[in-house]
Amino acid sequence: MKPNNFIFADLSTYKPKQTMAFYEAVFGWKYYESDGYFTAFKGDKEICGLYETPEKFKQMRMPHFWMSYVQVNNAQQTVEKARKLGGIVEVVDESVFGKVALIRDPQGAGFTIYEGNQLTYTRTQEEPSTLIWNELHVSEASKVIPFYEGIFNWSFEAQGQGNYKIQNHEGEHIADLLEIHNDFKGKYEYWACTFGVENLASIRDRIVALGGTLVSDENQRTLMTDASQEAFFYVKEVSG
Repeated sequence: MKPNNFIFADLSTYKPKQTMAFYEAVFGWKYYESDGYFTAFKGDKEICGLYETPEKFKQMRMPHFWMSYVQVNNAQQTVEKARKLGGIVEVVDESVFGKVALIRDPQGAGFTIYEGNQLTYTRTQEEPSTLIWNELHVSEASKVIPFYEGIFNWSFEAQGQGNYKIQNHEGEHIADLLEIHNDFKGKYEYWACTFGVENLASIRDRIVALGGTLVSDENQRTLMTDASQEAFFYVKEVSG
């Protein structure tokens, strides 16, 4: 796996059972539990994870959220760079599974870095019911671009007003950044996950019927929330 690239995503939720039922109905996933952590599969293919929000974050009234994971060669060095560049390191953990750290950029958008070889690379390009893209939504792009350039050696190519293409050190387009005013996106800054679907209209209707919310219709994709009304994610039609 290439370092400084997105590899995985999981969901923090207050109500695991209800939330798993929602996503199983939407995407046809099946969750399996191990030591309190739930992993979603589509057939025999691993897709993503889910866990119950820790009590201390519930007390802080942290929202339900999707978390994007970035593979790194050296978690400790990345953590040190993040702190120097104005990031906040909230969680650092090491186990036989590998090293992880939850980091927030200078605007507050959270992501997790992972050092190790036990985490499955689950992002695809065109497979339905899988993670296919990651996108950063912030209110001021200029406050976070130097941060990501410094910790991941990414480059940012302006595509228009407030829209940036994110490239890794090999010049590959791996993500996007959108500068969005808080009046539209709300007060939180976040990394959004996009999941591929075979029929956008059908999935959109299914999500709403199951208690989710349609936030905005965009070009060939739709921004939704699950039944928590808080966990944002995109669905986009793919060819499969």
